[in-house]
Amino acid sequence: MEVANQWRQGIIYPSWAEFAHWSYGEARFLFYPPASWTLGALVGSLLPWKMASGTYIWCSLTASGCFMFLLARRWLNRADAIFASILYAANPYYIVVIYWRSALAELLAGCLLPLLALMIFRAKEDGRRMVLPLSLIVAAAWLTNAPSAVMVNYSLALLITIVAFSQKRPQLLLYGAAAVLMGAALAGFYLIPAVYEEKWVNIAEVLVPGLRPQDNFLFTSINDPDHNRFNQVVSIVGATEVALFVVVACLSRKLQKKDRIAWWAISVWGVAAALLMLPLTNPLWQHLPKLRFVQLPWRWLLCLNVAFTLLFTVACRRWLVRAFVCLSLFLVLWGVWHYVQPPWWDNAADIQELHDFIEDGGGYEGTDEYVPAGADPSDVDKDAPQVSAVSGDQVTIRVQKWTTQTKEFTVETAKAQGLRLRLFNYPAWKVDVDGKRSATQSQAGTGEIVFSVGAGHHSVQVQFVPTSDRRIGGCISVVAGAGVIIFLVFLAKRAKSPVELARKDLEY
Repeated sequence: MEVANQWRQGIIYPSWAEFAHWSYGEARFLFYPPASWTLGALVGSLLPWKMASGTYIWCSLTASGCFMFLLARRWLNRADAIFASILYAANPYYIVVIYWRSALAELLAGCLLPLLALMIFRAKEDGRRMVLPLSLIVAAAWLTNAPSAVMVNYSLALLITIVAFSQKRPQLLLYGAAAVLMGAALAGFYLIPAVYEEKWVNIAEVLVPGLRPQDNFLFTSINDPDHNRFNQVVSIVGATEVALFVVVACLSRKLQKKDRIAWWAISVWGVAAALLMLPLTNPLWQHLPKLRFVQLPWRWLLCLNVAFTLLFTVACRRWLVRAFVCLSLFLVLWGVWHYVQPPWWDNAADIQELHDFIEDGGGYEGTDEYVPAGADPSDVDKDAPQVSAVSGDQVTIRVQKWTTQTKEFTVETAKAQGLRLRLFNYPAWKVDVDGKRSATQSQAGTGEIVFSVGAGHHSVQVQFVPTSDRRIGGCISVVAGAGVIIFLVFLAKRAKSPVELARKDLEY
């Protein structure tokens, strides 16, 4: 809703969430990857908002099913590949994500994992040409969901290592490293500001007690009943999937005979995902680079479900067995639904209410980790005017413009005053008084922008300006994009060369 509103203002790529924290704002869009909120804004611009979530979910699940079909078709016939695509699109963890968590960015990222596996298993045919599609997948992961991107990078490293050593082709490791670097560069316009500006917000809130890895291993309990109930839901679902995965990994000998390398890679990937959900891997969570920012170990069910879906489809060819297992998984979901914790409680009316809050300018609650450092959203005055005197004196304020990235107003005061804006202070906000840059401070406690004006009449302009890190990130993405185009041109010319055509004819 924020993004759609800013599109109407002519802001193509938002940076500041205007209505968060009851219209005091937050830097959400600098830290939360753009793919999910762009898709959501697009859907909400075309359809009524009460239909946006359902349509978004339908798009995500359809993409997951289609990409799983492409992966499964490498080894399975059409009917079995269709079954695998349906099972993956309706796997139990996806149901938990949709109905209990509403983690829609993570849901969208799930469609990338089958593509990741497919590109790596095509390494023998593609060779160096695998770098480009792998880099696009890595970039798409970073631009969709940061925790999922961390899992994508670790999964890529694991899978390509197994394939490289199994095929005795160490150069694949270089191709994988190049793909990781190129993918990060393509997403530089998002990654560079997100990394550089972490110190400007309360990013540590993502690892507070209850959200740390050690608090979210399967069947872990802490001093929080609500947390424990949900952890029990996802633990029961996860443990069921792990148990089934172990069984089908042992039974999927047909894939082992057809493609031994793929069987080993998929099995090890699934085992690694399962182990990372258990407390015995806590040292890895604390010491492997950025792994702790996945936060919730059971998020590795995203990866486990790719392996489980493939191996289950290979191991169980009888439709009656498949129906029995799917029914069993449904009964597990039904059980946790009715006996552990019911799913999310929001409905279409709540979505409409949120839309109304944005339309009338009142705003919504916001997210603590994106609040500027030093600000406390719990202390703000929801009824505060857009501009007021810190002293409480009466001053004459006339607001000419109050949009997401630009605030313009005049102030008339009989004496020098400190002015307070209904706006959290953030380094990208710059205040000009009568055309000259004015120093700003943060109001103690609440973190609102405070600046001084002298006696008399003044014109004030407040703007959210591009910072150097965003310009650098954009330049890196442009250079990386140019590199991709050059690489495509090189491959196209090489494919047309007589030697390459002859080699392809021999392969054919």
